[in-house]
Amino acid sequence: MCARSLPAVGVGLILCGVPNSFGKLFQITTWGESHGAAVGVVIDGCPPRLPLTVADLQADLDRRRPGQSDITTPRKEADKVEILAGVFEGLTTGAPLSFLVHNSDQRSEAYDEMREKFRPSHADYTYQAKYGHRDHRGGGRSSARETIGRVIAGAVAKKILALAGGVEIRAYVTQIHDLAAPGVSNFPSLADVEASAVRCPHAATAALMVERIKQARSEGDSVGGLIECRARQVPVGLGEPVFDRLEADLAKAMLSLPATKGFEIGSGFAGAQLKGSEHNDAFVPRGAGIGTATNRSGGVQGGISNGEEIIFRVAFKPTATILQSQKTVDLHGAATDLHARGRHDPCVVPRAVVIVEAMTALVLVDHWMRQHAQTQAFKF
Repeated sequence: MCARSLPAVGVGLILCGVPNSFGKLFQITTWGESHGAAVGVVIDGCPPRLPLTVADLQADLDRRRPGQSDITTPRKEADKVEILAGVFEGLTTGAPLSFLVHNSDQRSEAYDEMREKFRPSHADYTYQAKYGHRDHRGGGRSSARETIGRVIAGAVAKKILALAGGVEIRAYVTQIHDLAAPGVSNFPSLADVEASAVRCPHAATAALMVERIKQARSEGDSVGGLIECRARQVPVGLGEPVFDRLEADLAKAMLSLPATKGFEIGSGFAGAQLKGSEHNDAFVPRGAGIGTATNRSGGVQGGISNGEEIIFRVAFKPTATILQSQKTVDLHGAATDLHARGRHDPCVVPRAVVIVEAMTALVLVDHWMRQHAQTQAFKF
């Protein structure tokens, strides 16, 4: 049967894939809305016999949950995860894993005005234009509450990576608004990152960042920032040129997150200012293998991991929902003013740190499984 004769729904799925899923062999599908009954995730392709308990998942959820400090949204959610399927006697079975987190502190009446009016720079208008119908409460599916499922799946992926090869992933804040921390030369510890509510390992800059976020909140405004992420002990060979290059899939993973506006790996945009003789990473002997003297490539060359630390940065815009009067239009295109209410992060960046880690882990696990399937499954 040719594609022309297929129903429109079928054609869409064939051409576009499944829009709420991510990954090829280690695939996740998230579900739920901000003010619905619950949010969650299904993981298909998780290896069997992985030791897995709620405690393995809850630590990262606690790092993401709202109401954790005075620089986040005051929405109070325990975000306690439930394992619904795929685990028996503490081990994964190889069947799909399913997880659920209940929503409990919705205040949907704060969004009544947004049923008819579009928030500037928010997904309200584009969702309405695309689907012709949307859940306006808390942003519905476009809310960052969707990322709970990503964090759960990322915690599973992190455990696989740690047990399989000692891979560590660490993200941290390097800039809030125009406040930038000095470069971090060493792989920071989790304790260093978690020492401040803003999750910047440079204590003096972190204190200034906290005050800048509080100032924005007091003005009914918001600020954005940058997150840097590093992964070490990543094996050589991950990445599928040409279209599924490792850095390309990392970029897609990061830019799929709410509020992201930029991605760079290694030297990034600054590399465009260098000559080849300045930028090239010289190869050197390292133990029984090969390493590089510098790491401007960010751990990826030709779309494939080279064994060095993977290091990249992600830019987040200021939160779109601010508590100031803004010019907008309503559902009928008439000009109006919006006086937004509700509970919103004055800066999403501190809570996004663990989400960046989660998406990194998901990309690495998926590519590790693909590498094994292609190059190690058969012996010739």
